[in-house]
Amino acid sequence: MALSDNDRSIAAFTVVAHALVHWFELAVPILLVVWLAEFEVSMTLVGVVVALGYAPFGLGAVPAGLLVDRYRTKRLVVFCLAAMSLAFASLAVAPSIYTIAASLLIWGVAASIYHPAGLALISTGVEDRGTVFAWHGIAGNAGIALGPFVTATLLLFFEWRLVIVLLALPGVVATVYGLRARFDPTAALEDTVAADAARTNSPTAVVANSRSLFASSFLLVFLVVTLVGLFYRGTLTYLPEILHGLSTMADVSSPIDLEELSLGDYVYVWVLVAGMAGQYAGGKLTDHVPVPRGLVVIFVVLAALALVFVPVAGLGIVAIVLFCGVLGFALFAIEPFYQEAVAVYTPADTRGLSYGYTYLGMFGLGAASISAGGVLLEAFTLGVFFASLSAVAVVGAAVASLLVLNVGSHSSVSSSSPVSSDDD
Repeated sequence: MALSDNDRSIAAFTVVAHALVHWFELAVPILLVVWLAEFEVSMTLVGVVVALGYAPFGLGAVPAGLLVDRYRTKRLVVFCLAAMSLAFASLAVAPSIYTIAASLLIWGVAASIYHPAGLALISTGVEDRGTVFAWHGIAGNAGIALGPFVTATLLLFFEWRLVIVLLALPGVVATVYGLRARFDPTAALEDTVAADAARTNSPTAVVANSRSLFASSFLLVFLVVTLVGLFYRGTLTYLPEILHGLSTMADVSSPIDLEELSLGDYVYVWVLVAGMAGQYAGGKLTDHVPVPRGLVVIFVVLAALALVFVPVAGLGIVAIVLFCGVLGFALFAIEPFYQEAVAVYTPADTRGLSYGYTYLGMFGLGAASISAGGVLLEAFTLGVFFASLSAVAVVGAAVASLLVLNVGSHSSVSSSSPVSSDDD
């Protein structure tokens, strides 16, 4: 089925914004190396500085969700693009590591707005949500892959302050484009749902809405997303280092004779590229496969993949490349399913709050696997690390199975309460 004009307009708007969020996010680790030398500070201090930017990205999702339920989604996304771009550009004039920290903090607060706002916009404005969620996810992966690649490449030719300005320019262009974009943000809702813009976000209403959400099937969705976040962060944070340490990788010379690059870097990029295909396939499948069953199947696949990593690592480079392609495909195929689950199991008038809690679980609570993974890799074997990830996926499959049993008791978009209009 071809996308309608409104679906295409929302898709283009959110695809551009989502790619840029992760474009900025993944440029920072490359710049971290530059700041270490530029400001002659310790890795510990720079790590804290970068954490100041990443922490609000996840922790700010719930407050951002409350804003989404009160204000117009398009304007919030445009504000997010403008604020991110300006905050990132301000890094170019930072005189010290402490002003770097201030700029990154502002960037993180601005970036936290996007996922609740962008996903709420898709869930209420798009008829063919599965396809648009797929393209939306692919755009995120493109930003994840291109952000560090473009940053590293530009640093080969230009001074880092100029590189930051060049990286910020696409955000400025996207902001201008967003101001000119036109679409109906409530096209997927029933007329009676879209009619009334009245809503309160008083503390009492927020508490009541939160209690209502977590007393419903959304609690299971939240647990699913948190478990996805634990597997996702644990895998992608340590996979580059794990690949570098494999004897199979060390036996194969890099196709580029640069000391900073290794074959493991190329394989890691391959994981992200394969993830783009997984995003698209997962999004299309949400139109044909019940969301809870899709979640169960993908969790089971991820559990099995984690268990066989160590045996596969000893089979040679071809086996590793094939394995990483399947891992990347499955790891990102699950994203459209949990995004669709939020749209299916929550009322439209709390959609922003729902996606806020979702990304608190994904980026906030899910980040716990970073510290836990470091302990496991340092104190135990690689097999224990991947067995732990497999256990996380098994628990995820069990929780998703409860959604299968509870499939008849959810709230859908069409039966939700009124939502605000977004006349642009």
